[in-house]
Amino acid sequence: MDNEGWIDKFIRHLEFERRLSPQTCKSYRHDLNSLLAFREYSGLDSWGGMDSEHFRAYSASCYRKGLSARSIQRRLSACRTFFRYLLREKHVNKNPVTDVSAPKGKKRLPGNLDADRMAHLLNIPGNGPLVDRDRAILELLYSSGLRLSELTGLNCGDVDMQGATVHVTGKGNKDRIVPVGRKALQALRQWDQSRVQIAAADEKALFVSNRGTRISPRSVQSRVSHWARRQGIDAKVYPHLFRHSFATHLLESSHDLRGVQELLGHANISTTQVYTHLDFQHLAQIYDQTHPRARKKD
Repeated sequence: MDNEGWIDKFIRHLEFERRLSPQTCKSYRHDLNSLLAFREYSGLDSWGGMDSEHFRAYSASCYRKGLSARSIQRRLSACRTFFRYLLREKHVNKNPVTDVSAPKGKKRLPGNLDADRMAHLLNIPGNGPLVDRDRAILELLYSSGLRLSELTGLNCGDVDMQGATVHVTGKGNKDRIVPVGRKALQALRQWDQSRVQIAAADEKALFVSNRGTRISPRSVQSRVSHWARRQGIDAKVYPHLFRHSFATHLLESSHDLRGVQELLGHANISTTQVYTHLDFQHLAQIYDQTHPRARKKD
């Protein structure tokens, strides 16, 4: 099998065995094609000829090209997963990427809106099917901390109005049940009545476009930006910001990191721990404003 053939076979494995999204598979292919170009430039004629020093040189070459530490980390992660697959298929006898680490980048904290600005954003005016839909989308994003792909993938039967929960299919095709808040339920009930006016007769999607078919992620991003501008929010607002705000506000109130991890569907708690930094920032701000030895003199 030629070199491109192993990449093709690996991508099919991701698509049909691991059931990863098309966008994720596209990213893997892009990263592995970059590795293939580096390998051929280095004069190596097989994947088995690569060792850890080659991958350190590959990481350095990516850095010289101006890639961020995060992008290099992603590329090495793709290489690591690819060689794990080649090892399983007995095409190589070791995984040379295992001990190769990427340069560390600055850890960026996720943005969020405070509770007051979020409440103002969600209080969108107007009536009609599309406004009802947008209101339900915004409320559900904040109420349940959904990823954008999870929201657009919802079908009508995924929401249990009586039980106040939503059944979500997350990353890696993993299912979870998430609570839905009172305001979000109200918005969803109103949307349920309006949906019949625009949805195609056989459409299963919970949220549809004005053409009556499943709404696209890009359309949701556009509507979120529209309402942020309309409501005068002085920050960049995007769908994932609702998830960050959901996690931050829950953690500030409950301090239950494991519970927030379950609600977000994070496989590793280290992913959730970034929100503890946000919580600390909030506490530090309170300290600076209220502690007698920290307050600035008037």
